[in-house]
Amino acid sequence: MKRLFTLIIIAISFVSSFAQSTGNDYLKKAEEALSAKEYIKARYLYLKAYQAFAANSNIDAAIPCAVNVAALYHRENYYSNGFEVLYTAERFLNDQEETKGIKKPELHYNIDRERQRMYLKMRNNDRASDQLTKMQNWAQQANDSTLTVDLLSSSAQYYYMLGMTDKGDAAVNSLVAFYKENSDLDKADECYKGLISMANTTGNARLISRVYDKYISWNDSIAQAKVDEKTAELREQLDQANEDIEDREDSLTTKTATIIGLCALAAILAGGLLIVAILLLRFMALSRRQKKQITTLQSHNELKTRFISNITSQMQPTLDTLPKNLPAVQALHTFVGHIQELSDLESSLTDIYPTESTDVTAFCTDLTDKMKENFKPDVKLVVDTPKIEAPLSVEPLTHVLNHLLYNSALHTESGGKICLEVKKRGPHNIQFIITDTGSGIAPEKIADLFTPFSSVRDLTKGDGLGLPICSLLAIKMKGSLRLDETYTNGTRFILELRP
Repeated sequence: MKRLFTLIIIAISFVSSFAQSTGNDYLKKAEEALSAKEYIKARYLYLKAYQAFAANSNIDAAIPCAVNVAALYHRENYYSNGFEVLYTAERFLNDQEETKGIKKPELHYNIDRERQRMYLKMRNNDRASDQLTKMQNWAQQANDSTLTVDLLSSSAQYYYMLGMTDKGDAAVNSLVAFYKENSDLDKADECYKGLISMANTTGNARLISRVYDKYISWNDSIAQAKVDEKTAELREQLDQANEDIEDREDSLTTKTATIIGLCALAAILAGGLLIVAILLLRFMALSRRQKKQITTLQSHNELKTRFISNITSQMQPTLDTLPKNLPAVQALHTFVGHIQELSDLESSLTDIYPTESTDVTAFCTDLTDKMKENFKPDVKLVVDTPKIEAPLSVEPLTHVLNHLLYNSALHTESGGKICLEVKKRGPHNIQFIITDTGSGIAPEKIADLFTPFSSVRDLTKGDGLGLPICSLLAIKMKGSLRLDETYTNGTRFILELRP
């Protein structure tokens, strides 16, 4: 019996060692594939590495692999796959923490950080904010300066992307202050460059401008600080030289030494000016490179728009030859139009729609009166609006509300209720809330609700581009569109505008 027990222990050790070795091999190959930009291969290898490390209960190695898998899914906009991997990894981590009686807040932080990045990419600002709160909690528990730095950087990106420049500036200032306290100005420089790179990647012109201005100001302050430091050093040397002159003013040797000292000071001053000139030239070169990158990104975006326009234009003559009364042909015509509209909106997100003073009550009443013909029998319509005038972009706002009301009418059965509410939340904040008692939205579809082309569809039953288009229209109206996930008696959408 003792011999059998020994054999079992040896077998378990062998299996564990084999799983660890296999995980290391997969991890090495995954990193090589990632370096070679073979993203699909890298994703597969990271997943295999995660499974091998998980089999060995090695959470420190397994969780980073799972996060890399989710990040590579995120890179290709496969958000549901990415969330599923993170959910599995989090459940595995919780089980291991309970079994081993340990806590790994840094691993939880990495999981929630990737979730936050995906929600930001999906423009789900509320869920992104929730993940940021969790990240703050994990970073506080870990008490790790590396996580503190990453949290400040993530916070800055989040606030800048939402246009919350004051909070974004505060996060960046805290991050730069941290580097300054540790005398690591190169890290502070990398921080700004990382934010600029992120802004260029997202194509957010407002973010690019804000971060670039902050970077210029920071460079100016650092350059001035270095000049002040050098000036103070030279002044100290000059004071010392003057003391020597006063002590030996009757000595010719002293006078000669003083002359030599002054010459040396002049040389140091010239060297300081040369350093400042070099720094200025480097900054000018960096400015030119950044401007070139911005121009290139804008050119690529224009090329994408022209490509989509050309494709849809080439499809149109062929579609025109098909019988227009066929549902499939009608669906293709609608799909082509939606693709063109989506592309036009994405290429002009920074062009905000103009507004005009509008009677909110009259606008909503006229809108719902025209929509009533789409309601099923005995569906109750409630319109609750304050008697106010507000600056609104009437045409795009009508498009968004018509789409939401039509969807409510489609999914609300006889005897149900549809409600359009308008709430004034502040001098520059107004909400349009559409609520129905319909069948609601399946939980598995919520994550991709505003993401175009997230699944293969039968176009005769809708192309799924309505809500993504509405979301982009909301952005161009200086607002946002979101689903109220706390509402469970049907469906509720909230369109928030900040004119």
